[in-house]
Amino acid sequence: MDEKLILTLIDKFSAGNIGELDLAEGSSRLVLRKNAAPAAAGPSAGSETVHLGIPAVLTSTAPAGSSAENEYITSPIVGTFYAAASPDAPSFVRAGSKVKAGDTLCILEAMKMMNHLEAEFDSEIVSVKAASGDLVEFGQELFEVKRLG
Repeated sequence: MDEKLILTLIDKFSAGNIGELDLAEGSSRLVLRKNAAPAAAGPSAGSETVHLGIPAVLTSTAPAGSSAENEYITSPIVGTFYAAASPDAPSFVRAGSKVKAGDTLCILEAMKMMNHLEAEFDSEIVSVKAASGDLVEFGQELFEVKRLG
């Protein structure tokens, strides 16, 4: 799915009366869900929470012939990166954190929507490449990870 289409869908979804939208195209999936009651602990109080089901774009950093491979999880949208649910909450992940598929890695805010970026596979976070509050671009590296298992 292209970035403009995703942003248009988010805009239309937030303005409409639909409670949930689940779209799949090839290997990409977008899930938008409105909460009945907004979470008070989010980075922007009163914002909707949306879970992105878009597979992260991964790139390998391993030199040819190497057995150790680290990969980068990149941003699926343009938005503001939040490492935690609120300024006083602990970060979702840090370097050395082990995460399971489905765990929240960060929040990406776009158009007043809080989008939870979730791990697509079990991994260890090698490094976090963005700071909380940073504006991130589509395709920008957010996390360096090592697959587990």
